[in-house]
Amino acid sequence: MLRLIAIFALLCSLMTAAAAQEATPDPRAETGGAQTLEDILRRQEGLAIDDEFRSSVTGDPDAAAPTSEQLGTRGGASDADLWRAYRYDSADITTQARGPAVTTLIQDRGVWWWQFREGPLLQYGAWLLGGTLITLALFYLLRGRVRIDGERTGRTITRFKAFERFGHWLLATSFIILGITGLISLFGRKVLIPAFGHDAFSTIAEFSKWVHNNISWAFMLALVIIFVMWVVHNLPDRTDIKWLLKGGGLFGGGHPPAKKFNAGQKLIFWSVILLGGSISASGLALLFPFELNMFAATFSKINAIGLPGLLGMEALPTDLAPHEEMQYAQLWHAVVSFVLMAIIFAHIYIGSVGMEGAFDAMGSGEVEEQWAREHHSLWVDEVVAAERKEGSA
Repeated sequence: MLRLIAIFALLCSLMTAAAAQEATPDPRAETGGAQTLEDILRRQEGLAIDDEFRSSVTGDPDAAAPTSEQLGTRGGASDADLWRAYRYDSADITTQARGPAVTTLIQDRGVWWWQFREGPLLQYGAWLLGGTLITLALFYLLRGRVRIDGERTGRTITRFKAFERFGHWLLATSFIILGITGLISLFGRKVLIPAFGHDAFSTIAEFSKWVHNNISWAFMLALVIIFVMWVVHNLPDRTDIKWLLKGGGLFGGGHPPAKKFNAGQKLIFWSVILLGGSISASGLALLFPFELNMFAATFSKINAIGLPGLLGMEALPTDLAPHEEMQYAQLWHAVVSFVLMAIIFAHIYIGSVGMEGAFDAMGSGEVEEQWAREHHSLWVDEVVAAERKEGSA
């Protein structure tokens, strides 16, 4: 009796499993294995889909006809099979040209790059630069120009020597030119073509690219110059904490003591060095295509420390085609450049209309003594002590 009950229970479970299988049919059964309506809807929303139903159907590679022959159904692979093999980089391709990327005929994963470049990159980049300019304009209207509080003495102190000013202006000029030509490359199709037409934009874009590529060397040289000259003066110290707590005196209450560079200038300095260095590295990757691959190795290190998991993200891709390395380099180059441009906008504002007497430091190199004592009192004390020491010697 017990055996009959056990057999009956087993039959019931088998029938239930079969019914469940019939109730949940293969979602691609009705489409013959092709994509489903759910796939189409996910693709329209920009979501990832499982492409295995397409990428795995590339015919029999051992029986496929050579790609140099006319395509067809001969050899066990149809035209669609071969094109899928090209798309998913599973075809055995040889070319007369030699290089790391010549055998990739269809770079399927580049679609996301194009969508990001044409959409979020331009949109958020424009918001960042426009928002920074609006914020600075509002700050000027509310705060006004930071004036010299005390009475002018008529005496000046040498703030920066000629070579220091040369390094600064080489960096500033090259960065401005790079910024303008870079924005032309990014926004030209959407802004300049409607305004000037395709022919005019073609000339502008070609010239901008040539200028951008060659001025970049001046920027990288200037980056090295200012690092060597000023890194010692930009190391953090205790005075920076006091300066930051008082907001640099920009909101009133007097200016906190500072050495040759205050905490705000140190933030600018390290932003320029770190972000500018990163821009230079990605720029070199773009200047020498497929020669300097940085992102696969970087992503591998980031995955190794578990950072994506801590942020609730999937692991970063580490198997990157040569084209993908270039695409990541281009996006990183643009994103970091947008951030640095916004920072430099604030720097330009303070050094020009935002603060009285600040431009003289990089203009003539000589600053009003009262201005120096208000903004860099500790540095003035060092200068005066050094002059007295030299005089007594």
